[in-house]
Amino acid sequence: MTKRHKSVLRSLGLLGVLAAAGVAGHAYWRANWQKPAETGEVLFPTARGRLTISVTEAGTVRPREQVIIKSDLEGRSTILYLIPEGQIVKAGDLLVELDTSSMIDAKVDQEIRAQNAEASYVQSKENLEVTKNQAAADVDKAQLALRFAKEDLVKYQEGDYPNRRKDLLGRIALAEEDVKRTEQKLEWSENLFAEKYLSETEVEGDRLAAKKAKLDLELARSNLTLLDDYTYRRQIDQLTSDVRQAEMALERVTRKVAADLIQAEAQLRAREAEFTRNKDKLEKLKEQIVKARILAPTAGSVVYATSAQFNWRGNVEPLAEGQEVRERQELIYLPTADTFLAEVNIHEASLKKIYVGLPVRLKVDALPGHSFTGKVSRIAPLPDARSMFMNPDLKVYKTEIHIDGGGDVLRTGMTCQVEIVVEQHDDALHVPVQSVVRINGKPTVFVKEGVATVPRAVEIGLDNNLMVHVLNGLKEGERVLLAPPFGMGTEPASADEQPKLDIPERPSAPARPQTGGNPPAAANGANGASAEAPPAEAGERARPTPEQMRQMREQFEKMTPEEQEKARQEMRARRGGQGGGGRPPREGGAPREGGAPGGGAQE
Repeated sequence: MTKRHKSVLRSLGLLGVLAAAGVAGHAYWRANWQKPAETGEVLFPTARGRLTISVTEAGTVRPREQVIIKSDLEGRSTILYLIPEGQIVKAGDLLVELDTSSMIDAKVDQEIRAQNAEASYVQSKENLEVTKNQAAADVDKAQLALRFAKEDLVKYQEGDYPNRRKDLLGRIALAEEDVKRTEQKLEWSENLFAEKYLSETEVEGDRLAAKKAKLDLELARSNLTLLDDYTYRRQIDQLTSDVRQAEMALERVTRKVAADLIQAEAQLRAREAEFTRNKDKLEKLKEQIVKARILAPTAGSVVYATSAQFNWRGNVEPLAEGQEVRERQELIYLPTADTFLAEVNIHEASLKKIYVGLPVRLKVDALPGHSFTGKVSRIAPLPDARSMFMNPDLKVYKTEIHIDGGGDVLRTGMTCQVEIVVEQHDDALHVPVQSVVRINGKPTVFVKEGVATVPRAVEIGLDNNLMVHVLNGLKEGERVLLAPPFGMGTEPASADEQPKLDIPERPSAPARPQTGGNPPAAANGANGASAEAPPAEAGERARPTPEQMRQMREQFEKMTPEEQEKARQEMRARRGGQGGGGRPPREGGAPREGGAPGGGAQE
């Protein structure tokens, strides 16, 4: 028998197996779903039994309590030493040592600047004391000069001037007496000269003495007039001016002293601030050099932050010696206890079901046969920003599950399947979720009554994406349509219920100039398709559902780097054959939401 005959026989055998499986599956389907031959309707008998309402999502195991070790060095620095991952450390053990050679050089320069700033500060401090001392001396001198000027004015008004005037008045009185005496003597001398008792010379002497006495009297009177009319007023004006000058000099000195003090104090504050700033910078450099040696704050098992991080752009480069790290970058996680939590993303459609405190069943992919329990401990108040960035249409909320036990077998980063149990019913009436539609806002099922199928409003509870809990309206054993009649549950509201809208007239499209001989494209889209055509007619691909995208993303993340690169190349080749209908792949080749791995979402 040739190889070709063997191949044909193998193909016929495979077809036979598939045919037998199809017959068996058809018989099972007929036995469970009861499809009447005459109508083609698929019916489901309303069942009563155990019903569990739960939400199942994939998640990641994380330590519940851990210390996050970060780099506190400013800027970027290079790792000189890194402790091996997984090693058990004690408090005080060296975890990471960063390069500080440039900081050591900067520390020496900063010490010199700090010393110079301290010298300037001390000099400014002494200069302020000198300025205060000089200011006090200048003010005292100006105040003394003002006091002397005022005393000189009073002294002249009440002492010098009255004494001088009295002296001149005395001189005038003496001169008047001298004039009288000389005149009497002259008169007596002339009488004696007439009687020849005196000589002419003696008479001339008496005449000269009388004349001199008159001249002295006139001089004394002139001095008094000069003192009253000129000397007194001039001296008063001079002394009053001296007082004003002394007052202004005191004011100038006071202002100058205040300005000098303010300048000296401002210079002192500036020097003090400069000294403090340089000293603080020096202390900061010393602290930075100390922080370059990162010690374990507590005992634990070393886990690199890069091993527990996910980057949608691609795989995160592992932490290693010689690698550059930035300020505040997470380097190492130190779990402080053997307690774990699971971190899952809950879709917004399931938020109405779950709340904090619900029980959880958990299975870990790496530990088959092991099951764990826990409770919902936290639900994020806002959607996950990273998921929104990858796909704006996908809203998921990070939820933390506290796991009971498992410290001896669980490890950070393990993948798990989390089932959040919302409700458990031992005896609950339920039907498939596709059997229930909403008609006029009310849940409705189609019940088979004899040969007729009639709609019936029911009261329902929660569902588990397969079965929905029926609270009222159905009885056990009643048969409902698995697929309601086409169009039921999608009827628009009646014309009376729909509000009337004011629709403006369509504006006329402006004429476009034709260039290059191409026909006008005013009514066409970017690809020449009709602007009013539905997406399928415009050549758009159907968008995958969020569940499909999640599965595709998880499958892509589990691939090896070689398999990921191969998937990207295949996707690029497929998109290139479709005329480049999508966006270019993102950096790192991570799958977009709404598109295949390595490719962009169809716009």
